[in-house]
Amino acid sequence: MRSLRLAAGAATASMTLLFAVGVAIAAPTASVVIDNFSYSPMVLTVAAGSTVTWTNRDDIPHTVRAIDGSFHSPPLDTDDHYSFTFAKPGVYSYFCSIHPKMVAKVIVKAA
Repeated sequence: MRSLRLAAGAATASMTLLFAVGVAIAAPTASVVIDNFSYSPMVLTVAAGSTVTWTNRDDIPHTVRAIDGSFHSPPLDTDDHYSFTFAKPGVYSYFCSIHPKMVAKVIVKAA
């Protein structure tokens, strides 16, 4: 048990050192697939600071547009993608501006 505690302490010290010298740690990421005129998943929950990437797998263009205007993609052709980083907690409902019946939301929780 003692060696396990020492290893955990060493890992914490190493992580602290990494932050002290300015090494960037990647933010969490999540994915949404656009296919068959829908977003999947339709409801995605992430921590604040996470980046969500949408990828269009449909044969026609789609967009990703927040109802509150906080983010919007250009038209995405097949296999195109769009990413957005959610800095603040909240509920972000979005839709396809080309096909407005396509709706979904991202729920952002405090980190």
